[in-house]
Amino acid sequence: MIHFLSPNMNFDGLILLIVAIMFGPAIILAIIGAFLLKKNKKAAKVLFILAAVYLIISLGICGALIAGF
Repeated sequence: MIHFLSPNMNFDGLILLIVAIMFGPAIILAIIGAFLLKKNKKAAKVLFILAAVYLIISLGICGALIAGF
């Protein structure tokens, strides 16, 4: 019988995926906001705020998943 959670399993890819979900969209939104900063300041501010809110929420949810709560 195959054990799905054997002690020799490597979960590095899963942790990398969770970290990418935590930081990826926030970084992309911040980069787009930085490009729009000179053209449209209001849209850039909205993107920066969305990036910050996404980062706070994702750190809470994904951080709880990583910590095991």
